[in-house]
Amino acid sequence: MLTGDLRNKVDQVWNAFWSGGIANPIEVIEQITYLLFLRALDSDQAREDNKALRLKTQPVHLIPAGVDAQGRPHDAMRWSRFKNMAPAEMFEVLSNQVFPFLRGLQASGGPAAESAFARHMQGARFTIPTPGLLAKVVDLLDTIPLDDRDTKGDLYEYMLGKIAAAGQNGQFRTPRHIIDLMVALTAPTPQDTICDPASGTCGFLVAAGEYLRRTYPDMLRVPAQNRHFHHGMFHGYDFDNTMLRIGSMNMVLHGVEHPAIEYRDSLAEGAAGDAEAYSLILANPPFAGSLDYENTAKDLQQTVKTKKTELLFLALFLRLLKTGGRAAVIVPDGVLFGSSKAHKELRRKLVEEQKLDAVISLPGGVFKPYAGVSTAILLFTKTMSGGTDHVWFYDMQADGWSLDDKRQPLLDASLLGLQRFVDGRNQLSETERAKNNLPDVLERWGQRSGTERTRPRTAQSFCVPKADIEANGYDLSINRYKEVVHEQVQHRAPGDILAELRALEDEIARGMGVLEGMLK
Repeated sequence: MLTGDLRNKVDQVWNAFWSGGIANPIEVIEQITYLLFLRALDSDQAREDNKALRLKTQPVHLIPAGVDAQGRPHDAMRWSRFKNMAPAEMFEVLSNQVFPFLRGLQASGGPAAESAFARHMQGARFTIPTPGLLAKVVDLLDTIPLDDRDTKGDLYEYMLGKIAAAGQNGQFRTPRHIIDLMVALTAPTPQDTICDPASGTCGFLVAAGEYLRRTYPDMLRVPAQNRHFHHGMFHGYDFDNTMLRIGSMNMVLHGVEHPAIEYRDSLAEGAAGDAEAYSLILANPPFAGSLDYENTAKDLQQTVKTKKTELLFLALFLRLLKTGGRAAVIVPDGVLFGSSKAHKELRRKLVEEQKLDAVISLPGGVFKPYAGVSTAILLFTKTMSGGTDHVWFYDMQADGWSLDDKRQPLLDASLLGLQRFVDGRNQLSETERAKNNLPDVLERWGQRSGTERTRPRTAQSFCVPKADIEANGYDLSINRYKEVVHEQVQHRAPGDILAELRALEDEIARGMGVLEGMLK
């Protein structure tokens, strides 16, 4: 957990970036990301040097030895060296030596080029405007214990939380507590292969990794599971190089050594090489706008003929999943009740050809201040043979934060998110639960094949048989099935009300008469 002092330092640097002319929060994080990578690279080089000294062998050079073409020592590119330089000299080294080295890292073919982060360095740009700002940022990062996975991961999450600009390439951050809920609902296992086809900053993949570390503490002691965790479990795709760099660093700082974070337009033709490759998909794909129909993958068009990105992504998820694989994905409400042929056909496929497990309606302001669109979480399992029996619906009313643009916490920090979901039970009081539904969602999800089957449709959660969904044209909006209890109100007879009004008028008239007599 980050201390208040460390948060204050990050805030000071953030403000310094803004006053220094860098107003885009993503660019700020990108510049800090490069510096974090340089520090980690220097730490790895020091480890290799010590290993070579102990074994009396030649060290592996992650950072080249000797001098460059201009006669400058490569050694100056190490964090432990340039952090002690004067600001002007440090600025010169990073501008003219370090960043050209980073941009050529993948092409160099050296050991450092094998890093998960290195392959996204080709477009690395150094945009810190002044030596003074650079020195301040380097001093801050040098005080952070990067040997502590939790601290460096929390630091990065704190910085990512500062992305508050809507519309940056159509991207916005999914709230961490919603991500944690979706991960807990799908319960990843050490055998899973997990994918987010619209990964952005890799929040879903990071949360899945943290869930696995907590739930299976001995997992990394098993050689095969350790290898799978670090080299084969996590896959993310995006077509924004800045997001790829930030997402890769987020994974590395959270302790995943070689995540497969790749450049890819997931919906484009020619991106079908990983069909049926994953056992779990966690995603909040972009659902604003339409795509060029001609450039969209033909196999997705065969599944659902549309230009709507939200429908194409659902078709993509079905293609990517192995049979038996499961998914938890966020969709706009229009997917649930849209009346177009494509909307209806895709919902029919989910219900009839796959196993639709649940529809969780999210509060309307959950993505504010980025967007006010109403959304839901779909949970389904790919079977290719049906299997939908009952669909579990939950009408989430509160997520622990205010549903306005400020998104202020409504409860103490210890009561937010899933912290009070303990041993499969919701530990919040009724008053607290009314402000944070998340533990209740998870508890009732575990009971969806039991007591939830008998709950009335007037409740916050209930199950609907497949036959009812079919009869309603595969409409998946919760309002289609939820019943509203109308409280019976006894109204007074009109004659009684009129009599009372006449009595009041007489009383007012008498009062006015007395007042007139006093004034004469």
